[in-house]
Amino acid sequence: MPRFSVCGIDCGKCRFRTEMNCAGCRENKGMMFWGKCDIFFCSSNDKELDHCGQCKNFPCEMLKSFASSENPERIDNLKKLRIQEEK
Repeated sequence: MPRFSVCGIDCGKCRFRTEMNCAGCRENKGMMFWGKCDIFFCSSNDKELDHCGQCKNFPCEMLKSFASSENPERIDNLKKLRIQEEK
């Protein structure tokens, strides 16, 4: 089972895991190698959700914007998680 970030990135496949020695947003509590992750704070801190796929506004504009630049599969990953959780 893949380990997904709050925004749906498969951390095991993410290039930043090795390039930047990134442990992922969950381990870093949203403070990433590039700065504060607004998606993490929105989902985990503000809404107390495990991931963005659980949000009533999924997929929101912020998530779509992030997905268009890096790891576009994240939205599909979150859709799959939603389906698994509904079972």
